[in-house]
Amino acid sequence: MLSRLLHLARAEGEKLTALRRHFHAHPELSFEEYATTERVAAVLTEGGYENLQVGVAGRRTGVIADLNGHLRGPRIALRADMDGLPLDEEGDRPYRSRHRGVMHACGHDAHTAILLGTALILRRIADDLPGPVRFLFQPSEESHVESGARAMIAQGALRDVDAVAGLHVWSPLPSGVIGYCPGPIMASADAWRCTVHGRGGHGAMPQDAVDPVVAASQMVGMLQTIVSRETNPLDTAVVTVGRIEGGKAFNVIPDDVTLEGTVRTFNPSLQASIPERMGRIFRGVAEAARCRVSFDYKEVLPATINDPAMTDLARRTALELTGDADQVRPVAPTMSAEDMSLYLREVPGTFLFLGTGNEAKGLTAPHHHPRFDVDDAILPLGAALLASLAWKYLQGR
Repeated sequence: MLSRLLHLARAEGEKLTALRRHFHAHPELSFEEYATTERVAAVLTEGGYENLQVGVAGRRTGVIADLNGHLRGPRIALRADMDGLPLDEEGDRPYRSRHRGVMHACGHDAHTAILLGTALILRRIADDLPGPVRFLFQPSEESHVESGARAMIAQGALRDVDAVAGLHVWSPLPSGVIGYCPGPIMASADAWRCTVHGRGGHGAMPQDAVDPVVAASQMVGMLQTIVSRETNPLDTAVVTVGRIEGGKAFNVIPDDVTLEGTVRTFNPSLQASIPERMGRIFRGVAEAARCRVSFDYKEVLPATINDPAMTDLARRTALELTGDADQVRPVAPTMSAEDMSLYLREVPGTFLFLGTGNEAKGLTAPHHHPRFDVDDAILPLGAALLASLAWKYLQGR
């Protein structure tokens, strides 16, 4: 069956390339994927899907489709994200973004095309499938303000679902290489903001002011002790200050300074402990500097943690599909984050990497870079991989 699925996927290769390039040329930001949603729904309808759920969180973005939904037994969900990033694309490819200030710089155009391919080829073998498959075309992965995965789950995307799987095209891996990682594969992602309140004054007369710049500078250094002196060296964590803002003139001490940043880790208990540690540092330094602080911490996403059994099934499926042990490799976890984590927190599943780096084609830019692009040759493999994994799971193997 796996060779048949690969053959069917390759037969759809030109269509998948055309779809991916269409999505790339017409990117849309988080929860604004209206045209993308319409195109996804149209392709699914043309492919024989009925009763599509279109729209989540009160918006007409996102699609949920079921195949063999009437069948009983274990149900697997397959997920792709659809949104672009607020970047101006560089380069002169004929399918470059036509929307100024928006581009697909992370591969979500490929994810959408791949899952459409998966849906089309599984529809071709629907009578041979022993169970139901759910397809999740998710909006708003890139937004830390409102997660599309959270909205999809609230919409019932995981209702009656027993397992979930997805993939991410991955530029650090050579094109066509499938990467797997049991356990944590991507980090949690939290966001924080601290405003240091002092009392402004003349830069030449600091004795008459309470300087929040000096206090904020000390806080930046002290924050690094959370990792270097309060965290087990065998754990992994990142505490980053990404933004500092304060003052309008070189000779004026401002009233306030604002710090913003992110925290990343694979350890849920460590993630839960960091807000208290940061608050203690902020308050302690502020008191010593005669300042006060306002501190806000938001847990945005948990770590993306793959179920070992589902990941081993994916590994074995990929080996059988490709027939090449060098093409299926273990990968190290990355400190970047994904809201696929929210699905995996609810049901067992796995998230795979599919290599798209190809120096010969000039595809070397990293994710979130204005020259990022995807090797279209991998699209059929991605579709066949997800279809094969669904088939294997439903077969109980």
